[in-house]
Amino acid sequence: MMKMKKLLALSLSMGLMVASFAGCGKSAQDAPKEKLTAKVIEVNLTEEEYAFGVDKAQPELLASTNEFIKQIMSDGTYDEICNKYFGDGTPTPVESATFDASKDQLVIATNAAFAPFEYMQGSSYVGIDMEIAKLLADHLGMELVIENMDFDAVCLSVGQHKADIAMSGLTVKEDRKEYVDFTDTYYVASQKLIVLSTDTEFDACQDAASVEAILNSKDKLSKIGVQTGTTGQFYCEGDADWGFTGLPLTTVGYKNGSLAVQDLLNGNINYVIIDAAPAKFITEAINSVQ
Repeated sequence: MMKMKKLLALSLSMGLMVASFAGCGKSAQDAPKEKLTAKVIEVNLTEEEYAFGVDKAQPELLASTNEFIKQIMSDGTYDEICNKYFGDGTPTPVESATFDASKDQLVIATNAAFAPFEYMQGSSYVGIDMEIAKLLADHLGMELVIENMDFDAVCLSVGQHKADIAMSGLTVKEDRKEYVDFTDTYYVASQKLIVLSTDTEFDACQDAASVEAILNSKDKLSKIGVQTGTTGQFYCEGDADWGFTGLPLTTVGYKNGSLAVQDLLNGNINYVIIDAAPAKFITEAINSVQ
């Protein structure tokens, strides 16, 4: 009987050990992966001005648009629009008419992947620029047509007289003046760095110089994402007109900032640099669904 009890005890002990190992293996395998999120380093790396790019063959449209910008800046309309995207207001969707050369239409070239200035909400256009475009078309007594395209085609489209105005969070830049005449400035922007929330190497940075010192310590093995054709790309690759010396990292271009941030979370790149307002909108949106 004693021998039987010992055998039974040994059997139970072995069974518990097997179950324990099996349980540990299952726990490690099935444990949920830690949620990856991104954060914006709150340091302005640049300072730049946004304006609209008008067809050089339409000086009267440039004058009318400047007059309109001055009007909405002074009567509070511009602040009301901005409050919809930076405050507690509700965005107003904008619809585009179909292009018809026989009609009196205002054709806007944009890249609708640059929240909060222009983005899509279903089939409607939303954003600061889009709401201004609608009000400008109404002011001019014209029907609004919005042409959505890659960002680096926006100014070219206006330069080729395929569109009247480029409205796309457009930074005033000398080489773009070859294609468009810029209106008065309506927004002052900057570039900001986006990193994984677990990345602490920039946490103590207080100015652009301290951020750049860390980035300049990297090499080509580190990758930084940008939206192709934007100031972020010029900043990373270097641009003599702006005095950007460039960074030693490998620059990876994307069609929009959202794709770049998603690739950061996927582990394919190390950093992202885009305009400050889109950086905030994109990281908050992507973090909320991760």
